[in-house]
Order: sequence, then structure tokens, then C-alpha cells
Amino acid sequence: MSDLRITEAFLYMDYLCFRALCCKGPPPARPEYDLVCIGLTGSGKTSLLSKLCSESPDNIVSTTGADNIRKYWSRYYQGSQGVIFVLDSASSEDDLETSRNELHSALQHPQLCTLPFLILANHQDKPAARSVQEVKKYFELEPLARGKRWILQPCSLDDMDALKDSFSQLINLLEEKDHEAVRM
Repeated sequence: MSDLRITEAFLYMDYLCFRALCCKGPPPARPEYDLVCIGLTGSGKTSLLSKLCSESPDNIVSTTGADNIRKYWSRYYQGSQGVIFVLDSASSEDDLETSRNELHSALQHPQLCTLPFLILANHQDKPAARSVQEVKKYFELEPLARGKRWILQPCSLDDMDALKDSFSQLINLLEEKDHEAVRM
């Protein structure tokens, strides 16, 4: 075989490899999920989600009057497929108690009680932050959420890899739910 034919053969093989590896068409569409994100004022909901979307959290201002808005949370529950509950693990005892009560209400709400929960113990970078074990015990998650699908993860704005991992775990729970629905 001449050098030209060998070169053409290699080019054709390169072309076939390229087509096989790169040109299979567009990647399959990822499923989209409707999630509701709730938590007390100052827990870091907007900052975490902004950072997760590669936006700067520097110009974020806490929602004013958020305590008054809490009574309207349930209006956003319909159609949700999962819940993200953000709590400030370094908050005062009073705020932690309020957060605990709100999480308990959400876990027992008729529109949310069957959904997977991602519970983010935020502000882990602060000295007063409670560990995940302390939060789990204080919030009584083991007995309250028995039989439910939930994940409790530590997080902070400084550790985006951990936050992305938390969301990956939530997506896994959501995909498990999708597979269960298909099997029924």
C-alpha cells in the first residue's frame, strides 16, 4: 500500500473515531424538576442558589418582612417535586427553634410529605455553627422523617463542591421517584 493510501486510511479511521465519539448527536435532555426552596430570613437561600448558578452573592439583600411572607409559603408548594430547606446552623436558639418548627410543618404538609427533602445546614464556616449531628438531633429528624426521603448536608458559600454534591444527591432521590412511577 502506498504512503498516500495509508494516510487516507488513517484519516478515514480518525474520521470514524471522531464521528463515533463526538457526533452522536446532542446529549439527551436532562429532566427538569420543580423544587421549592424555603427557610428563615438570613439562612442563605438566595446566596447559595446564586453561587450555585455562578452568580455573585455580593449584592444580595435579605428579604424584608420575610417573617410575614412565611405564612404564604404553602402557595408555592403545589406542583413541587422536591424541597430544599435551608437553615442557619449558626443562628440563635430562638431562630433555630423557629426553623425547626417550620421544617416540621413542611415535612408534615400534605403537599410536601411524600417529596424528597434536601436540608442544608448552612453557614458551616462560622464559629458558632452546629454540626450536622447536632442539627439532626435538635431537629428530631430521625423520628420525624422516618419513612421519608431526606438528606441533611452541611454547607457554606466556601464549599461549592459539597453543595453541588448535595444537589446531586437530591437529583438521585428525584430520579428514584421517577423510576418508581414508571414501574407502577
